[in-house]
Amino acid sequence: MSRVATPSSTRREDAAAAMTPKQIVAELDRYIIGQDDAKRAVAIAIRNRWRRQQLPEDLRRDVAPKNILMIGPTGVGKTEIARRLARLTGAPFVKVEATKYTEVGYYGRDVESMVRELVENAIGLVRDRERKAVEEEAKARVNERLLDLLVPQGPVEYFDEDEESRKQYERTRAKMEAMLLTGELDQRRVEVTLEQRTSPVLVGGTGIEHMDLDIQGMFEKIMPKQTQTREMSVAEARKVLFEQETEALLDAEKINAQAIELAENLGIIFVDELDKVVASDTRGADVSRQGVQRDLLPIVEGTTIQTRYGHVQTDHILFVAAGAFHQTRPSDLMPELQGRFPIRVELLDLEKKDFVRILTEPQNALTRQYQALLETEGVTLEFTEDAIEAIADYAYRVNQTTQNIGARRLYTIMERLLDELSYEAPDMKMGRAVINAAYVQKRLEEVADDEDLSKYIL
Repeated sequence: MSRVATPSSTRREDAAAAMTPKQIVAELDRYIIGQDDAKRAVAIAIRNRWRRQQLPEDLRRDVAPKNILMIGPTGVGKTEIARRLARLTGAPFVKVEATKYTEVGYYGRDVESMVRELVENAIGLVRDRERKAVEEEAKARVNERLLDLLVPQGPVEYFDEDEESRKQYERTRAKMEAMLLTGELDQRRVEVTLEQRTSPVLVGGTGIEHMDLDIQGMFEKIMPKQTQTREMSVAEARKVLFEQETEALLDAEKINAQAIELAENLGIIFVDELDKVVASDTRGADVSRQGVQRDLLPIVEGTTIQTRYGHVQTDHILFVAAGAFHQTRPSDLMPELQGRFPIRVELLDLEKKDFVRILTEPQNALTRQYQALLETEGVTLEFTEDAIEAIADYAYRVNQTTQNIGARRLYTIMERLLDELSYEAPDMKMGRAVINAAYVQKRLEEVADDEDLSKYIL
């Protein structure tokens, strides 16, 4: 049975995905240095999803997403591009590693679980959106419940017989409401009834959390509710009651339906380490690796997966795969699977100039992160231009002489560089620390020059 998107949800999704390719690339440039080809490819793919939404229904069904295969070494931005893309569009997004899956019949996780994870992510997004929509009504209900606790109402028959008592109660309640809204009663103690269901303990093997039927939910409905009364302040009770009222206002079926529709049309699954499931022969574990490709193929092609929230069609989910392909090539994948990733982009190794830009240009640059962290101790941290050049040079050199881990090398370099300063910062109280090339050389030269030592420390 087909689902029809509600007008309000469709407008929100269209607004999130209506960025032009240039706008998407510009936004990615704020966090990711270089790799222009990869940015262009994903930007076009996202724009095509918006274009598909504008097509007539009969044509829209036939327009499939153009899946992307990113080829490049670790630490050059493959994962970050996909993650930032999902945040930009507000789309459901999951990152999985192909090596975690096994062929059906082998012990381990089956590939269908990635679609279930995507639906769970979509439910979280829709749920947050719906919570914001009912927030004001929930707050009003919380205030009424708090007033009922602070000013208990007597029997209705009593008020019917005594009009003056009813008016006095209303005046008292109005006065207490005014005090409640201004926060004057936040420390007043009240008794709140909490409801809990006894959750059964399910014992099973790997993958039981991904079972198609919601067995946990079935047991929770059968098990009796447990209630307990706790005394707490009004401020604490407001948080507890807000959660209860919000849950009461949410429509679980509506959330599930919208989440499935969102996952089907805007979901993104990032499959990392795809090169690791390329079989080199037909013996041992490689049999299962080849089986993972076979199991992955129908999901990428388009099939229907049963989840605890309903059936999910994968025809229009965007798959972005990535792999280093050092010892293998994309052509070693199954031909059918190769054909399902028509867009291939190669991400380049990072050079010294790239490290300089990574340290200075992104909005979340490591240098800015460390400056903000030490600012909490009252220490002003500054990096000179020659220090940035020196850090970039060390990162590039160590990557060339040891294992090349790309931009992740900067994390170990910066930790080693600022180790002493981070340790002494609390005792410095207020101060200013300037990191220059001489300091960088003093802290890193010995380790970087000793190739055996740098393998373990940097």
